[in-house]
Amino acid sequence: MAIAVPQVVAHRVTRMALSGPKLSVRDRKEFERMVAEKNTAFGESWQAMAAQAAQANQALAASFFKSFLSVAAGKRPSAAASAAQLQRAALGVLSKGVGPVHRKAVANAKRLGRTKLR
Repeated sequence: MAIAVPQVVAHRVTRMALSGPKLSVRDRKEFERMVAEKNTAFGESWQAMAAQAAQANQALAASFFKSFLSVAAGKRPSAAASAAQLQRAALGVLSKGVGPVHRKAVANAKRLGRTKLR
């Protein structure tokens, strides 16, 4: 995304600057697409993050239940393992959220790289 996003922004800002007050049909379609695709990508991101968070919550709940059982059996649960599991869960949710936005940004960079501004 560090490469694709600046390319897309540069193309679109340049296009906006060159379009003037009266938009061509082509410019209007591109600007409408710009808004619609963000809604779609971020909606997909939220959905993917919610699904991953639900899975992570189930895994964490099972892990915490096992910890309670081990305490009841007289064993001491590992705090480091619990912290690592929480960190992996958070990173998993974040990575699922970035996926749809990344795919759209890379696709846009490829598509817009093939088009002429005027």
